[in-house]
Amino acid sequence: METVISVLVVDDDPFVLETTSLLLKEFGYNVIRCMSASEAMAKLKTNRVDVVLTDIKMPDISGIELLEMVHAFNKDIPVVLMTAYAELNTAIDAIKKGAFDFIIKPFRPEYLLHSLEKAVNYYRLVQMEKNYKHKLEDDVKNRTKELADALRMLKETSKEIIYRLTSVAEYRDTDTGAHIKRIGFYSGRLADALNINKDFIEAITFTSPMHDIGKVGIPDSILLKPGSLTPQEFEIMKTHTTIGNKMLVDSPHPSIQMAATVAMAHHEKWDGSGYPRRLKGEEIPIEGRIVVIADMYDALRSKRPYKQPFSHDEACRVIMKGDSKTRPEQFDPNVLEAFIKLAPVFDEIFETHKD
Repeated sequence: METVISVLVVDDDPFVLETTSLLLKEFGYNVIRCMSASEAMAKLKTNRVDVVLTDIKMPDISGIELLEMVHAFNKDIPVVLMTAYAELNTAIDAIKKGAFDFIIKPFRPEYLLHSLEKAVNYYRLVQMEKNYKHKLEDDVKNRTKELADALRMLKETSKEIIYRLTSVAEYRDTDTGAHIKRIGFYSGRLADALNINKDFIEAITFTSPMHDIGKVGIPDSILLKPGSLTPQEFEIMKTHTTIGNKMLVDSPHPSIQMAATVAMAHHEKWDGSGYPRRLKGEEIPIEGRIVVIADMYDALRSKRPYKQPFSHDEACRVIMKGDSKTRPEQFDPNVLEAFIKLAPVFDEIFETHKD
């Protein structure tokens, strides 16, 4: 059912107000009658109004001032002014100030009805445009949200797939899923402490758990050996770094490329004593310099077939002071300093994410 059009008619002449109202009602308009601008504004604020029809001369303020008040309240409502011929120049000024149209008294009914019809059509078009814009904005918001949700789901799915793939190495090793997750947490906190950018922190938290993925290529007889490895066996074990790099390096995805770097570099040492390429100092990518400490700490804290787990204090002592196999000089001094500051956080991560 079509909505009845409401016209706010304002005129201080009771005869004009009455005859105009009767005419408009006869043609199906809903008429709201007022004899002053103040009364008109009060009714405008409490009623739905599609068009304002007002005389220019009013007892309190002029019709032009009422026009400005109406548009201050709602700039879209068309205002049609009624004026005597002598006030034609004033009416033209009103058009310049935003009046939709004006009619000259005494007016012919058909002209009044034509003017109102144009005003109503204009108002409907304006409302249709606004509704379309709102709908378009809502559609854009909804589509943007859907896209963001899809991207977030894709990102989470990617992380889940990577974690599942990383777990392949776990099933062939004494490392556990908790170890893999802890490496990510340690590495992210170290990167944050080093004031590296947010994207890097997020990436290394995501990629560092893949550091040992190359162990899938190491024979069980070596990977799961309960005792010390022979020099020949250790040479084979060291190839897990290059195997992991080859598995990941051809990916076009930046995070997987970082994972390839981590796989290759997480056993390099600051003093050049690491493997597989015996890189030294800043030749070692920063992600490798970070993960080597994270992996060392967690390996010391974890039980292995050939050793019992160390306490937090014992693990920190080995990294900070050294032992028969480890020296502080093997670590990037800046990363080591960050580790020392974060040592309580490392302990908390280990205790919170135990096997």
